[in-house]
Amino acid sequence: MAVQSKSAGSKYISDTISQLIPVLKSKYLYLGILAVLSGMALNIASQTYLHNYMSEGKTLPMLSDLILDNLPVMDLSLVYDIVCMIPILLIFIYMFHKRDFNRFPFILLMVGLFYLVRGVFIVLTPFGNPPMFMGSDPLFNGFSKYELGVYPSGHTGNVFMLYLLANDSLYKKLILICLSIVVIALLLSHGHYSIDIFSGVFFAYAIKSYGMKHLRMFDLNPVNEGTRRL
Repeated sequence: MAVQSKSAGSKYISDTISQLIPVLKSKYLYLGILAVLSGMALNIASQTYLHNYMSEGKTLPMLSDLILDNLPVMDLSLVYDIVCMIPILLIFIYMFHKRDFNRFPFILLMVGLFYLVRGVFIVLTPFGNPPMFMGSDPLFNGFSKYELGVYPSGHTGNVFMLYLLANDSLYKKLILICLSIVVIALLLSHGHYSIDIFSGVFFAYAIKSYGMKHLRMFDLNPVNEGTRRL
């Protein structure tokens, strides 16, 4: 029994490696990684720009919000910062569980494109943080040095993007639960205006739809165009 178990384990590792190697050799994987890194860098640059803008004595407008104006303020920043990371872990578990490594370049590209678009829009629409926002927990500090730039919501958009990209009903349900918690925590923390949250969903959906139509070469699954699983 122990020999069989060891043999099965060795076969699983061997099969996993054999499926990973073509992905690691693909240029699309590294283009996807480049998209993610570029998106992160642009968001940092945009937030730094907004910080320097305010350092000159200028102000960013704070908006009234029908939903936020009728909600209490609770410091739940640690909740939405932690929960929005769970879908990232779930996507990695999903890929190894389903051995769906061929979709990894497409997943990276879609997340990267979302953050590239967000990096542009938070400068094009430079709203100030919602009134009474207490700031993120020091453990994460909003994943960046400056907590500026709200439209669209990166927390919401990224989680919803991963929800769209998960190709399994169980993982989609788990990520949807995470999305619900993130949205509720953001609203109660006044971490984003409601328009930021809804826009994060729409931006993610639009980018995913564009990717399905024009960037499907990043999905390395060897299936026919008519049966592609995206």
